[in-house]
Amino acid sequence: MKVIVIGGGWSGCQAALQAVKCGVDVELYERTDLLLGVGNVGGIMRNNGRFTAAEELINLGAGEFINIMDSIALHKNMEFPGHKHAWLCDVGKAEPIVRKYLLDKGVKIFFKSRVVDVEKDGDKIKSIILSDKSRVSGDVFIETTGSTGSMPNCVKYGHGCAMCTLRCPSFGSRVSISEKAGVKDIVGKRKNGLSGAMSGSCEISRDSLSKDLLETLKKDGLAIIPIPKEDIHLEKLENKVCQQYATLAFGENVILLDTGHIKLMTSHYPIDKLRKIKGLEKATYIDPIAAGNGNSIRYLAASKRDNKMKVNGIENLFCAGEKSGFFVGHTEAMTTGALAGFNAAQYLKGNELLELPRELTTGDIIAYANDRIEEGDLYERPTFSGAEYFERMKETGLYTTDTDKVKERVKNLNLTNVFNGEK
Repeated sequence: MKVIVIGGGWSGCQAALQAVKCGVDVELYERTDLLLGVGNVGGIMRNNGRFTAAEELINLGAGEFINIMDSIALHKNMEFPGHKHAWLCDVGKAEPIVRKYLLDKGVKIFFKSRVVDVEKDGDKIKSIILSDKSRVSGDVFIETTGSTGSMPNCVKYGHGCAMCTLRCPSFGSRVSISEKAGVKDIVGKRKNGLSGAMSGSCEISRDSLSKDLLETLKKDGLAIIPIPKEDIHLEKLENKVCQQYATLAFGENVILLDTGHIKLMTSHYPIDKLRKIKGLEKATYIDPIAAGNGNSIRYLAASKRDNKMKVNGIENLFCAGEKSGFFVGHTEAMTTGALAGFNAAQYLKGNELLELPRELTTGDIIAYANDRIEEGDLYERPTFSGAEYFERMKETGLYTTDTDKVKERVKNLNLTNVFNGEK
C-alpha cells in the first residue's frame, strides 16, 4: 500500500509524515532540490490564532514540525503591528532538519522530480508521469503542489518572474495534478478583479544592513521605520496575499522582522527608494531577487474538496496546503497536510476518514474555507493569524493562549493524539 505525495512544501511534508506514521509506504516527489517551498522564506509562527492552532496540532499528535520550528526560534512572544505572541524562527535552518526527520521516519523523497501528468482508470488515478516520461504507480495520491506561478502567470498577473525561491526557470513550472485528473481548479481573485495575489514579503541580506539597524533587529526581532510620504503607496496592500499584513501600519512603515534573513513586510519595494531609508543604504534582496520590481503570484489553483481533504470527483486523490483552498501560512499548511496524510492512509486501510470538528480551530478553518468558496468568495485568504478568520476565532471563542484549555478541548472531543493512532 503506497501513498504518493506530490509537492514537498510544508503541507506535503506534513502529509508524508502523518501518512508514514500510520504504517504505509510513502513516496514524496518534489520538483526542486529543496523541501518546504515558499516556507524557506517564511518563519513567522504562533502569532495571533496560530498559537491556538499550533497547540491543537501538538495535542492532536501532529505537532512534530511545530516543535522543530519552536526549537529554532530566534525571538519568542514578541509583538509587531497587529500581531501578538509571535515566534520568529531562523527559517534557513528548517529545511535540513525537516529533510532528515522525514528520511529517518521512512519517507522516500525524490528531488528534481516534476510530476506533469497522471494516468487514470475511471475516477481513480493509477500513476503519475514525471517530466522525464517515467511512470510511478501508487494506491492513493496527495496533491500539495501549491498555487504559485508558473512564469507566464507571474507575467500576466504580476510584474514578471521575480526569481523567487520556487526557481521555476531552473526546475520547471508547477503542474496542477487535479486538473490533469479532470477536476477544474478554482482561481483566487483580488479586489481589483485580477487573478491570484502577490506574495507579501521579501528577504533582505542581514549583512547589507547598517550595524545599528542589525543590532536593533538582533535585540528586538523588529524594526519599524516610517516611509517618506512621497514613497507611500497604499494601493500595494490590496494586492498582497497576506491580508493580515495589509493594514495601514504596513503601508506607511518599513517593517523588518528577524527570521534569520531579514524579512521586509511588503510585497516589493524599489531598491533605490529602499536605500533612501536610514540603515538600509546598502540593502540587497535575496528573495525574491527581483523584489525591487515585484513578487510571485499565488492562489491561482485550488481544488474542490470535502472537509476530509479528498478532492471531489477523484476517488483516491487528497489535497492540502494552498492547493486545498486559499490558506496563508506554515501552520495552516501543517493543519491541512496533517489531515490529508492521515486520511490518505485511512483510505488505504479501508477505515473511516476523519473530519476535524469545528469545535477546534484546525477543523473550523478547513470547513470555513470551503464555505467561503462555495459562497463565491474568491477574495478571502483564511489564516489563523489575522483578517476575517482571526476575527471569527475571537468571536466564536476558538482563540486562546491557554495551553491547558486547548489540551482539555482536544481531550473532550476524544481526539488526543489521534494522529498517533491513540484515539
